Amino acid sequence: MNLRVLLIDDHTLFRVGLEGLLTSRGIEVVASVGSGQEGLRLVDDLKPEIILLDMRMPGIDGLGVLKLLRENELNIPIVMLTTSTEESDLLESLRQGAQGYLLKDMEPDELVLALRDIVSGKTVVAPDLAPILAKAVQGGNISEEEEVDTSPFSELTPRETEILGLLAEGQSNKAIARNLGISDGTVKLHVKAILRKLNVHSRVEAAVMAVEHGFSRNAANSQS
Repeated sequence: MNLRVLLIDDHTLFRVGLEGLLTSRGIEVVASVGSGQEGLRLVDDLKPEIILLDMRMPGIDGLGVLKLLRENELNIPIVMLTTSTEESDLLESLRQGAQGYLLKDMEPDELVLALRDIVSGKTVVAPDLAPILAKAVQGGNISEEEEVDTSPFSELTPRETEILGLLAEGQSNKAIARNLGISDGTVKLHVKAILRKLNVHSRVEAAVMAVEHGFSRNAANSQS
């Protein structure tokens, strides 16, 4: 299974080493660039199957690149490859649509296996960060594989679940932003992710779907 990878990382030495590692394992690196701006410019032309993205970069950082790619409705897997073990970085990456969060010190063969799992549709988080993720979601349904087939909401993150509950109550983006202490823009990004994951085209459809399934903010909170 050949993979076409776009690598975005401002560390030249790491980038060159990773490119060699991936190539030696039969993975095609279509480009290896040192800035988010350059990566964004190349995505449409190169059409990679997966993007490996550093978190800390000058100019547009990894999260900024991730947000812009998702806003442009790029649906290929995007993987954060970073040294950051911060809970906030991990959770925000997943909320913004990253399909993987991997650490730069992982074993090469583990990295390759993780990339193949991600391209096949799985979400992969570095094993060292699993306890952080488990604590953060507080028993939510990210890892509840048995729920994937039975619940249309199983792919939602805890924040998206909370926002869907507020949508079901008929709240506007501005009201949701005030309630949660976040910006209108952040609410819009979450709503967009909810619509994509539920495979609906409007917030009204999402709210109706939530109500039909007996979904409410209180029900969402009781899951955690």
